[in-house]
Parts: sequence; structure tokens; C-alpha cells
Amino acid sequence: MANISGLVDRAREQDVPVVWIQHSDAENMPIGSDGWQFVPELTQDEAEAVVHKTYADSFEDTDLESVLADARVGRLVVAGAQTDECIRSTIHGGLVRGYDVTLVGDSHTTEDLSEWGAPTPDLVIAHTNLYWANHRAPGRTAEVVDAADVDFG
Repeated sequence: MANISGLVDRAREQDVPVVWIQHSDAENMPIGSDGWQFVPELTQDEAEAVVHKTYADSFEDTDLESVLADARVGRLVVAGAQTDECIRSTIHGGLVRGYDVTLVGDSHTTEDLSEWGAPTPDLVIAHTNLYWANHRAPGRTAEVVDAADVDFG
């Protein structure tokens, strides 16, 4: 959380738009539930956009593209949860829609689903960082950097 909070602070200091994504799901994360809330370590400014979503990809059936267009954003810096669902879907969704996408390698996480056959969270995160660091698309960039090395320029 400290890495993400520091990124948000740096973005604000440099007048870089901060867009919050908030997932809801009627079964597992209903609107208003504890799991639906932003964690207390992250403070949202009232002027910052919030995009509400119900699918893993933050672009699916949301106003994210219009929010980004209004803010004249061409590059996404992605951090948060859940690595193996929302983060992976959103970084791919951004790249295929023409955005450059930076995944903040030390600022995304997931829950432990190893009881159902998934790798442990540390391996999910490491694998996501590995393949995204080598991902490419024509005219777009994909990269993984640590929070301290994010350049908003």
C-alpha cells in the first residue's frame, strides 16, 4: 500500500491524472461491502475520477476510455489488485486499445488461491511481471518498473 500511496502522491505533485477503479460483484463484492471499499491507506481526492466496473477488464462496459480521453491520457500506469484477474485483464485491455502500459511490478497483489491449484501469490506476481516485461504490440510499449522508478514524464 505504501508503494501505491507514494505513486498517487507523486502523480498528484506532477499534475498527472489519477483514476480510481472500483470493482463490484453481486456475489463476492457487493456495493457498500467492506471488500468494495478502497483500503484506508489510499486517500482519494474528490476531483479524481472513479470508474466503477463489474468485469475483470476495467475497460469492459465502463466509461474508462472516455475518462482517459478527457484527461488526454495515452499511457497507463497500473497498480492494485487482483494480479491474476483485474490487473492482467486491464493491462491487456489497455494495450489492445492503443495505450502504452506500465505495470508497477512491486505494487500489485492477489489473494492466495493455491488451495484451488493456483500458484502462490508471490509466484503469480513474479510470473505476471515476467511476461508483461516481455510483452509487445505495434506502436505501443509494455513495461514493468518498480514504484520508485516510475517516470510520469
